[in-house]
Order: sequence, then structure tokens, then C-alpha cells
Amino acid sequence: MSSPPLPQPTLKTAFADLKTANLHPETAIYHQPSTLSEIKQLHAHLIKTGLSQNHHAQNRLLSACLQNHSHPAAALDYALLLFSQSSDPTPFIRNNIIRSFAESRTPQKAVFFYYATHESGFLPNDYTFPVLLKACSRLLGIEEGKQIHTHVIKTGYESEVHVCNTLIHFYASCGVLEDARQVFDKMSGREIVTWNAMITGYFQNGFSEEALNLFREMQVEGLAADEVTMVSVLSACAHAGALELGKWVHAYIEKNGLDRRISMKTALVDMYAKCGCIEKALEVFEEIPNRNLVCWTAMMNGLAVNGYGRKAVEFFDRMVGSNIQPDAISLISILSACSHGGLLEEGRRLFGDLKCRYGVSPQMEHYGCMVDLLGRSGHLHEAYELIKNMPFAPNAVMWRTLLGACKTHKNVELGEMVLKKILELDPHHHGDYVLLSNIYAASGRWEDVANMRRTMKKKGIAKVPGCSMIEVDNRIYSFVVEDKSHRHSEDIHRMLDQMTHKLKLAGYVPDTSNVLVDVDDVEKENALSHHSEKVAIAFGLIKTTLGTPLRVVKNLRVCDDCHSAIKVVSKIYDRDIIVRDRNRFHHFQEGSCSCGDYW
Repeated sequence: MSSPPLPQPTLKTAFADLKTANLHPETAIYHQPSTLSEIKQLHAHLIKTGLSQNHHAQNRLLSACLQNHSHPAAALDYALLLFSQSSDPTPFIRNNIIRSFAESRTPQKAVFFYYATHESGFLPNDYTFPVLLKACSRLLGIEEGKQIHTHVIKTGYESEVHVCNTLIHFYASCGVLEDARQVFDKMSGREIVTWNAMITGYFQNGFSEEALNLFREMQVEGLAADEVTMVSVLSACAHAGALELGKWVHAYIEKNGLDRRISMKTALVDMYAKCGCIEKALEVFEEIPNRNLVCWTAMMNGLAVNGYGRKAVEFFDRMVGSNIQPDAISLISILSACSHGGLLEEGRRLFGDLKCRYGVSPQMEHYGCMVDLLGRSGHLHEAYELIKNMPFAPNAVMWRTLLGACKTHKNVELGEMVLKKILELDPHHHGDYVLLSNIYAASGRWEDVANMRRTMKKKGIAKVPGCSMIEVDNRIYSFVVEDKSHRHSEDIHRMLDQMTHKLKLAGYVPDTSNVLVDVDDVEKENALSHHSEKVAIAFGLIKTTLGTPLRVVKNLRVCDDCHSAIKVVSKIYDRDIIVRDRNRFHHFQEGSCSCGDYW
């Protein structure tokens, strides 16, 4: 027969124990106070009984304060009061106070507390710096973090692996990849966490090529990847459109038994969809036994950007029929699918169902999807009225969406009105000036184009150059407009000349309205023929065998002329060409595009 459980101590019994002379002072807080009020009561009793300056009692009381989650801010302030009265707080307590601040709503106080205690003689240890750097990461405090890095070096902890790992994470979080890589390169005992921090840092800052190159180095070193590595690498493959490498990663995942978790399966769905291989994304998706909302949303996003808007709506209905309630994010995905597919009535129906059927109050992003859908469909004034009647003030992104629709439908008057709204909110974004310049150029208003360019120059606003990436032999190659930096540039330009010649023979006429400079037609055509996506395609035609699909990823929206030209190129060279621009995928095949010229 089991003995009855021992009675749990209470605050009252803890007080009573204090009166027993032979009890150790720690007994005073054998009971862990559950509220800030109890902490204060116990503190008061320690003062009354003369135990408040006992080293053990102080630290135990401080620990109790830091573990109180009912009123974290107030408890942390009280912990500071206790700390200031403590005769000899342990490094563990000091580090815990820093950690609590680092995880609070005021992470800057972690840095202030560290400096204050450092000046009073507090010696940090290898557990101090990781929590401090976490606070700096949350603050994006690059200067504070660099000062902490100096302290790491001065105190001799730069050889500690977990300190270096947090330094890499900190620099990557602040976008300073050069400093992160310097820390990485100087390390002698890198572990999987180290590689993951650097690979993830590259990917999250948009350096997918570097992330994938580092993953290859990791493979050469013989270090086994884990789930974190694979998710980051798959995300980098998705961003760069590196399908072949993504397939290799998929095989690696299966071989090493890393594909059991739904997060990994979802990452695979996302990778295949963002590489334009929607059939494989669907295949992986259908193999997942217990799909969650994140998995469904990834699949609907993939269908949307690949131009399968109606199928995305079918999947949404399947999801709801599986008793999975959509949330705000999944509803953004399906409204975006309607926009990409021109499904006006379906979009209106789903937008109307947000609140009444799914209990989701429309947010800025939901309105943005509807403005995009209406604008693409040519209902510009309905989109304008929707923006004006929103329950909150529109942001620059909302107006920018409408400006893009004005460009598509060549509505100069509304475009000028919208640009004024945007400039009030975000006067330094280059894309808005370029869009309106496009509208002027399409209308032949070259004086207005010139004025717009002068305004941009005066304000110091530069146009972001178009950049296109293509995967060849499991490596990613990047190209910009009129790229002459590549070692194969002579071959590429010969191929561009050949493409231009064959395009003209096929009856293609360049759309020079996309050139925002008032020059003669020859110069305009020459500028168009060297757009980055055309350069990437020319390289792909040179370096791949006949019949191989070409996959290009571009950072900007593909222009009207390139879209028309690539359709013809796909027919002339008998190639499937998949181009992912800033908005969506374009699957070019035998002279036509999956978007139906609607993007």
C-alpha cells in the first residue's frame, strides 16, 4: 500500500518554519511563491526576521521573482529592486535577469543592465553573451552588438562555440552578412548549429546562392545535415528556383529519414511549387496523411502563383470540407489565387464570407487582394472606392497595388492621383515613379517621362536593376540587364543576336513602350533585347541540351515585351521556359503562356 503524499508547504508554513532556530535560512523560501504578492510578503518577512541579507535566501527569492509569469514586467522590476539590495548575487541570477529582459518587451534593458553591472565589477561568463546578443538581435542593435562582440574578445570567450553561434545569428539578423561570415570562417570547431545559423542567415537576407554554396561546402566537410538545415536549404532552393538541387535535397531527406515531420513535407511542397514544378508539389502534398492548415496554405499558395487559381479554390473547398477552419493567412492565400486567376466572382464571394462564415475580420492584406483582383480585372474605380471605404487608413502598398493596375490599363488620370497619395506616405520608393513613367511612356508623354526621371535623380531615387537567376548543372547563375561581367558574355551576346534575328523572322515586333527613354527605335530594341531574363535564357540555351526546360527567377515583374518575346522563343527553340517574376509563374510552352497574358 503506497504511503499518502506529503503535505505541500504553504506560505504560512514557510513563515512558521522561520521561527525554528535550527532551520537553514533557505527554508524560508522552500515554498515557491506563485504570485508577486506572495513574493513581496515573503520578502517582507525575511526583512523582519533578519534573513534578508542571507546569500542563499536572496538568490532563491530572486529566482522566484524571475520565474513569476503572471505579471512579468512588474516581477522583473521587483527583481531589480531585490538585486540592488543583494549583497552577493550569483552570476546565474545576473544572467537570468539579462535573459528575462532579453525576452521581455524591453530588450534594451538587458544591455543597460549588463553595462551597469559590468561597471560595478560583474564578470561575464560564456552564458552571459548569448542572452545579450539575443537582446541585440531583437533590437536590430548593430552598434550595441558590436560592442558586446568586443567584450567577447576581451574576455577570451571568442573560442566558445555557442557564443560564436549567437554572434553569427546576431549579425545575420541585422543583415551584416560579412561580419557573420568572418566569425564563421574564424571558428575552428564548427557544429551543425553553426552551419545552420550561417546558411539560414544567408537565405533570410536574400542570398540564396551563397546559402546553397555553403550547404555544398558542408557536404564536402562530411557533416550530416539535420531538419533545420534541410528546411533552410529547401527555402533557398525555392527562392532561387533551383529545382535540380531541390530534387537532390528531397532524395537526401528521404534517405536519411528526415521526411517524417509535416514541417519537412510542407517545405518540400513549397519548394516544388516555387520552382514551378506544381505536379511534384501536388504529389508530395497528397502523400501527407494528416495535413494541417500550414500545409494546405502552402499548397494553395503554390497553385496560385503557378496560375491555377480555380484549382486553388477547389483545394480551399476541400480543406474546409475536411473540417479545417481557415485563418486570416489562408484566406489571404485564396484571395490572392482569385486575383492571379482573374476569378472575380469567386473573390467577391470569399471576401464576403470572411466575417460572416469564417469569423475573420478583414485586414489590410485582405483588402489589398481585393483591390488587386478588381484592378487586374479593369474595375479601377470600384477598387478606388473600396480603398476609400476601408475601416482603416490605406497604406502605401495598397495605393501601389492600384497604381500597378493603372499602368496595366493605361489610366493616366487615376495613376497621377494615386501617386500623390503614395508620395504622402512613402516618398522614396523607386517603383512608384517607374510605374507612372511607364504609364506616361505608354501614352507617348515623353516630356512627363523626362520630368519624372529628373525628379527621381533630384531625390536620389535609383531604379532597382532587374536581376534574373537560372540553374544550370546544379549551380545558380545571376544576370543583370546588358550583363557583360560573365565569363561567357561573348557567347551569350552572340546567342542574343541569334534570338533577336529569329524572333523577327517569326514575326515578333518589339514593344518599345517599355523603354522609358525618348531615343530612336533601334536603341530601344537593343535595350529590350538585353533585359536580364533574356540574357539568362540565352545562357540556358547555350549551356543545356536540346529539350531541357529552362527555369528563370526574376526579382521584378516581367515586362510586356519580354513576355511576348519569350512566348515566341519557347516555340522557335522548342523549349519549355518557366519564368518566376515578382508576382507569379509564367509557364511558356509552344508559343503560349499559362497566365493567358493576365499578370
